[in-house]
Amino acid sequence: MWTDKQRGIRVSQKELLCKNACGYYGNPAWTGFCSKCWRDQARPAAASRQDASPANDGTPLTFSKFEEKKSTEKGRRINTMRRLFWGSTSPPKPQESFERHANVLKPYQSLEPGDFTGFLKILKSPSSQRLQSRCTAFLNTMEAYHDLPVQKQSDLVQDFFQSFADYFSTLPEAQVTCIMEHVEKLIMTRLHKWVFCHDSCDDEQKDLALQRRIRSLNWITPQMLSVPFPDKRTEVTGDPFLPAITAIIEMDAKRAPQDKLACVSKCSQHVFEALSTSNSEPANADDFLSALVYVVLKANPPRLHSNMQYVIRFGLPHSLMAGESGYYFTNLSCAVAFIEKLDGPALNLSPAEFEGYMLRQRAPSEGKRQQVDSDTQHLLEELKGRQEKLDQGMDALNVQLQNWVKGVHSQLDEATAQFAVVQKEIAAQGELSQVFPSSSHNASPQEDDKVESVLVLTDQRAGTQDTNATPGTGPFLF
Repeated sequence: MWTDKQRGIRVSQKELLCKNACGYYGNPAWTGFCSKCWRDQARPAAASRQDASPANDGTPLTFSKFEEKKSTEKGRRINTMRRLFWGSTSPPKPQESFERHANVLKPYQSLEPGDFTGFLKILKSPSSQRLQSRCTAFLNTMEAYHDLPVQKQSDLVQDFFQSFADYFSTLPEAQVTCIMEHVEKLIMTRLHKWVFCHDSCDDEQKDLALQRRIRSLNWITPQMLSVPFPDKRTEVTGDPFLPAITAIIEMDAKRAPQDKLACVSKCSQHVFEALSTSNSEPANADDFLSALVYVVLKANPPRLHSNMQYVIRFGLPHSLMAGESGYYFTNLSCAVAFIEKLDGPALNLSPAEFEGYMLRQRAPSEGKRQQVDSDTQHLLEELKGRQEKLDQGMDALNVQLQNWVKGVHSQLDEATAQFAVVQKEIAAQGELSQVFPSSSHNASPQEDDKVESVLVLTDQRAGTQDTNATPGTGPFLF
């Protein structure tokens, strides 16, 4: 399943599906089942282990008592969810609540995917007051009983999701899915601090073990995993999978399961983009899984096991059982399972070679080391060329800036000179108006023209005399 000497990691589409042949994606965390089949098998098994324990009188339970206790336990859980959702142990009568139910559903019909703010506004409206009260009551109950085992908390959350989905069952399936994604985000954002990496499970220990395992495998190269890399790298980092590494690391910062799944989908899309630039042929499932293993090894995401278990326990079933997000999450689970079971044959290495790498007694081959050195030299030369171009651009920009400053100073000097000339003309006109104050008011238009002509001739003669004058001579009279 996992290895092939020509292509590295190989997983067929059939191996990703639920082994119960229901058509949905399975998961190694669910022993190959999908979430629905796994829960259907896990709950009866848990009930049988609990009911098979000795009674108070020391005698084992009979089959009839076993069935009676099983029915009681199931009825108690159903009544608990009904009491949280409807306010009583029985659902409302259809004939009494049909009109009210239709009024409540009407605003949700126009809700858009991703519009969480709009969902909150609708939920706070008077028509949805009862739904809001049910959500608040459920959150308060879960916080009050946060010491319950994490699997019990998972069952309660999933039952609440199912009850909420049944309330909107008359709407189209796509609209119900949109509403439930908002409900999941609302509920799990509040419950994250209570149920994530719960004390009743060993998620923290498994996180540390997985981190140590990934850290011990940091010597693995892309060539060992048959991951295609581009011959000419356009980025200075030299790693086309860096955006995918960043996306998978961001998963730990999210609180809602769908937001964590969005990080997984974003990481997977970046992997496909990197493969498309690294290989002339279209990326296939084998290349994708090998590249995803490489991304996980390089990223070593914090609390990866806890994040995956959180999505499995408290995420919406349809997000994991089918669709793009389900496919990507299943491949991530396969990648983690491959890393946990990784050995020499999976990398086309002998057991002795694999043990030498793990004990740090061996290093990548000389040819691969030379390839790394060549790539590093290529990056250094590329950086040097970019630095030279940057220096040339800065010099050209400095010259342009200096020319611009000179031009501004020249224009400023020219404007200052023109302003001085204008001031002189205004002063000369003021002196003439003082010499001939009465004549200027009583003169006819013809006389005004004559005065203007005299002023023009006077200015022209003054300009000519200033031009022909030599230094040291006195003023000219006219």
